[in-house]
Amino acid sequence: MAESGDRRPPGEEGAGASNGAISIIQRGNLKALEQTLRKQWRLGQNIVLCWSADERGLLVIFVPHYFLGNYCADDAEHRGNEGFIRELISGRRRKQRDELFAICERLGVAPTFIKLNTALVEEPVLLHEVEQLIRRYGISYVEDRAVLLFDIVEFSLYTPFEQASQLNSLSYSLNSAYNKLLAQGIEINFARTTTGDGYYVWNRGLGADANVDLFSFLVLVVADNAVARAQSRGNTVPVIRAAYHIGGHYELYQAEGVNPTVFSYIVGDVTIELARIVDLASPNQVLVGDFTTMGSFGLQAHVPVSSPAFVAACNRGLSAVRGSQLSSKTVEQIDCRLSSYQDLDGHSKPLRLRFTDKHGLTHNAFNLEVDIRLDGGQLQLGVPYPPPDDAPPLAGSPEADTTAVKPAPPAASVEDLIDDLAGVLHRRGGHNAES
Repeated sequence: MAESGDRRPPGEEGAGASNGAISIIQRGNLKALEQTLRKQWRLGQNIVLCWSADERGLLVIFVPHYFLGNYCADDAEHRGNEGFIRELISGRRRKQRDELFAICERLGVAPTFIKLNTALVEEPVLLHEVEQLIRRYGISYVEDRAVLLFDIVEFSLYTPFEQASQLNSLSYSLNSAYNKLLAQGIEINFARTTTGDGYYVWNRGLGADANVDLFSFLVLVVADNAVARAQSRGNTVPVIRAAYHIGGHYELYQAEGVNPTVFSYIVGDVTIELARIVDLASPNQVLVGDFTTMGSFGLQAHVPVSSPAFVAACNRGLSAVRGSQLSSKTVEQIDCRLSSYQDLDGHSKPLRLRFTDKHGLTHNAFNLEVDIRLDGGQLQLGVPYPPPDDAPPLAGSPEADTTAVKPAPPAASVEDLIDDLAGVLHRRGGHNAES
């Protein structure tokens, strides 16, 4: 599980418009709406699913926090309900009035009316703020988002001062990568959280372009960390291992006192897979999950794209970061590739790695190699395959990649989600989340 907050470091400014464009009357509506939502929320006892505008206020669907678990139970009576709920809490939460009452009928609940002094006006900036309020008091689902996991190797073996220094160093690499991309005209609206010995990072923006931008962000973070480590003394800069994956997740806000916390949490297929493969990765290794995502990537149609094809598209996009500075040296060229093997016909194909976790479950990933040409030399990132004698072994069991496009994996079970949450809390080891 990962979390993020609205107290954002550079690069995490909200995508919505400023409150400055909202009239005093409508700001009053927002304040009244939040007060009522907080009261009905009851310290997390209830959650909001969706809403609809009314000439006298809003209609909102509240359900108890345990309702969705019961409604989506894995049995014949409730089969198909989770898909309905995922669609309901994905994307925009506003529904048409008739649609909202149809949802109430299917769920077997009644809507809650929230009276406002005046009707909401149909202004994008105002509706955006209403959507944000509804999300904060509810739960959301995102189908296709890229998430990164940076993990510090042997973190628990260092002194508390060294641990703090390493987390700060990695945090700086995140902000440095953001600034490098911003200087090239690429702004990533990223969120991050500490896992105790590293960071989850994701792009608040959605879509293929946002996922590609986060891949470029990954490369620059790993590069900045490598340069910093080469110039450091002692154990102040960490040795890291990293992974990139695209998948679905739920997003929610936990109770903190009498209000929802400002930190959002994400948990689902994508965070589970990242935690599993990174936990088994070698030092300095960079992994790419085995996924299928939707995008055009220069094609005429929106099509499913496999991990190898996605990385190839990202490699072309890395040309945008030429001219960036690494240790006061200019980046002249960046090339990335997945480790490959030669098939019987002599063709080069991506090499898929198989990992077996502590539960005996298998996970697939690809090994990423990055070459950066600077005006003063060459920088190689990741673990090459086959690795040289003085390099750490390549984690995972190599196997031939025989499929171009794989179907999306099945949704994680409740047990998987609970295990993922427990694992992250254990790894935090008492560290506070950073936003």
